[in-house]
Amino acid sequence: MRARTQQGPRSSTRQQGGRRRRTVSAAAAMAIGVMTLAALTPPASSASAAVATARPDAVQQALNTLVRDDGMPAALASVKGRNGHTRTYTAGVGDLATGSKVPRGGQVRIGSNTKAFTAVVVLQLVGEGKIALDADIDTYLPGLVRGKGIDGRRITVRQLLQHTSGLPEYGLHIDDDELRHRYFEPRELLDIALRYKADAAPGEKWGYSNTNYLLAGLIVQKITGRPLAEEIDRRIIKRVGLHHTYFPTPGDKTIREPHPQGYHRNPADGPLRDFTEIDPSAGWAAGQLISTDSDLNRFFGALLAGRLLPAAQLAEMRTTVPVGDSGMRYGLGLTSRPLTCGGVYWGHGGDIPGYETRGGVTEDGRAVNVTVTSIPTDEAAVQHVKDAVDRALCG
Repeated sequence: MRARTQQGPRSSTRQQGGRRRRTVSAAAAMAIGVMTLAALTPPASSASAAVATARPDAVQQALNTLVRDDGMPAALASVKGRNGHTRTYTAGVGDLATGSKVPRGGQVRIGSNTKAFTAVVVLQLVGEGKIALDADIDTYLPGLVRGKGIDGRRITVRQLLQHTSGLPEYGLHIDDDELRHRYFEPRELLDIALRYKADAAPGEKWGYSNTNYLLAGLIVQKITGRPLAEEIDRRIIKRVGLHHTYFPTPGDKTIREPHPQGYHRNPADGPLRDFTEIDPSAGWAAGQLISTDSDLNRFFGALLAGRLLPAAQLAEMRTTVPVGDSGMRYGLGLTSRPLTCGGVYWGHGGDIPGYETRGGVTEDGRAVNVTVTSIPTDEAAVQHVKDAVDRALCG
């Protein structure tokens, strides 16, 4: 959920903006989001099911690079081709302490990919006539958003979803221990953000902030009268059959199904620490979901195919603004990124201490999601994650 600017919103609490600041706290990492295990290079495991070739294919080679050269404890991927055939891949080890295998299709924390789910619920409510994209926040949360240069009467729902509100980031002000062990109510997170002055005037520029999606989630709850988790489950997860995706309940620090352990280091040259079990409440509408690579492919595929939104709202979601000179463009909880083989892919991406996920779908139905079990802390590793996605979609 990290706030950062690079390959796409990194995770949940700190995303695009300057690729990333690598010595930030876990919360700041949770807010989009290596080390070099020189002495502990885990062996790369085999590619999926029916593919048994003497020489690893491009995707397997990319995952092997992330483990061997970039020190990632593990890397996982799910790739769906034009013909609908799906392959899963793993590399590395699932647990550095035991050396156990990486569970194929294992569950992971998906960080800021959660934003796409939250945005879909908001846009469904727009389609139902219950929310207007160009209405101001005060229409739904009267008097709630006030601060230094901050006025909810001047910020629209669209600006929240597109990160053009100018609202400050709350995740930068939560330290590692708080992130791991403390439960945060959404209003507490908003209070943290509102202690700081606005980053920009509404509509002035693009600037990633998890605070935007915190407010989007509060609007959903105000309009529906139901918890955000229930609305995401009813409107998306059950609707398209995401059998391995869920919104952790308050106090649940675990990951329910087989999963690789997640590791985090802060500072960037510090030791890896096991961050698998954390209280994910600091992510909430911006980064709390748990899922799998395959479920993310299914979700973004269903979204782009028009199975979750009416055509008008999907078109709004895909109306983008540029993110600096990165080549990435940001819509309403959805990003597009260019491919080396031409065209773009649509998705989001996410960082949360322990995991980074990257991927998306193309117009012709190709899909990939790649996960590594530590947020990359140098540009080479960051690029290698992007390369893995590109190879899978261009192969």
